[in-house]
Amino acid sequence: MLSYYGSLSSEVYDMDKPIGHSFGDVEFYMNRLESCKGPILEPATGTGRILIPLLEKGLNIDGFDSSKDMLKICENNCKKRGLNPKLFEAKMESFSQDTEYDAIIVPTGTFLLLHKRKDSIKALENFYRHLSNGGRLILDIFLQTDISIGTVSTKTLECSNGDIITLENKIVEVDHINQYTVSHGRYEKWREGVLLQTELEYFPLRWYGVEEFKSILESIGFKNIVISSGYKFDQYPSNSEEVITFEAVALK
Repeated sequence: MLSYYGSLSSEVYDMDKPIGHSFGDVEFYMNRLESCKGPILEPATGTGRILIPLLEKGLNIDGFDSSKDMLKICENNCKKRGLNPKLFEAKMESFSQDTEYDAIIVPTGTFLLLHKRKDSIKALENFYRHLSNGGRLILDIFLQTDISIGTVSTKTLECSNGDIITLENKIVEVDHINQYTVSHGRYEKWREGVLLQTELEYFPLRWYGVEEFKSILESIGFKNIVISSGYKFDQYPSNSEEVITFEAVALK
């Protein structure tokens, strides 16, 4: 079975997108959550790139991830900064907590990793159940505009000790009917020309239409849905390259 955010890919994520690194999302989420006094949850929190700046801002935020390697890095990143949030291993579609959250956030398209429609619906229903009355779901998606089989991208990163990590990512499957792609990421760590470690990652991504996703949220019971793009609040998408953010309220 191929890995999913294993040790090498988690290490690359932490190097390539360090804590506080922003695509405009850190500032956007900070602004949208500024008035939130109750508990917040970030599913798929990863290495803590967004979680930690929000904690440092004084927000009460928990996080979880399905990857042990990601969680380990997140815990270490928190400890370095004297932070001790509640972190746990779980999946978006099946996590269960006693807490009712005032906000649940899923930035940067992470939700699209649930490439099976039934799992994504379960996750949204689960989010709804875990929100307080009037609690908000804030979630990013993006449109996949380059989805040809065989499309390859490469990246090289240098570690602090001089090791080199290379990544080759290749789209191996496109399912137009069920609206997802599957890529394989080949990670290799090298030291002075010798291969130390290699990892092959299975990376699925779903896509949605903008109004399609709004309709799904409405069918679950979410109200007062605001669609934003490019991290500009209430600016309806006009550019297919921009991240699209949905903010929806659970009224019970």
